[in-house]
Amino acid sequence: MKNFCITLAMLVFCLSSCKRELKTESENTKVTDSVKTEEAIAEVPLDSAAQMKAWAEYATPGSSHKMMADETGTWNCDMTFWMEPKGKPEKATSVANIKMILGGRYQEANYSGTMMGQPFEGKSTLAYNNASKEYTTTFIDNMGTGMIIATGKFDEKSKSMELKGDMVNPLNGKKTPYREIYTIVDANTRKMEMFDVKNGEEFKSMEIIMKRK
Repeated sequence: MKNFCITLAMLVFCLSSCKRELKTESENTKVTDSVKTEEAIAEVPLDSAAQMKAWAEYATPGSSHKMMADETGTWNCDMTFWMEPKGKPEKATSVANIKMILGGRYQEANYSGTMMGQPFEGKSTLAYNNASKEYTTTFIDNMGTGMIIATGKFDEKSKSMELKGDMVNPLNGKKTPYREIYTIVDANTRKMEMFDVKNGEEFKSMEIIMKRK
């Protein structure tokens, strides 16, 4: 749209003053000729052996995938929700069954429980991209029709992962920022914190303490 508006303006300008346009074109040509432009740097093609090596490294699970695999099993989830900043907390429980899929390359978690008096089912996936060196998480459940997608990196010092994305507010159809902090507390405990934005203010909207069965 921006390019279209610029093109339209230039066309009107040309029709209204042909002589002025020719003069401007001449001057611009001189300026362009005096400015050296950098040639596009051609990407050096990889030979077949290098390509195979790159793809093999991309497809091979590593230490990050091992960390995800360590969570395989069944977890009890103690969930706390806040509908608004400084709002009254609401409680819920669920059970998560976690496993690795597609040859140990991705983690899949299936949640089931009760939320707000209704049966709750959810599914998440977690991936570590060997090429981009970042994690991506997705989440869907039976209480909506959208998908949450967030990306981030793991910090070895704090043993936590910060993931950022956005979600669509069903009340107005607009996207709002979303942030998640996932912390490895110990071998059998995980903490997940979710942060939403309401009226321009970020607040903790959910905390889940996961305990391995």
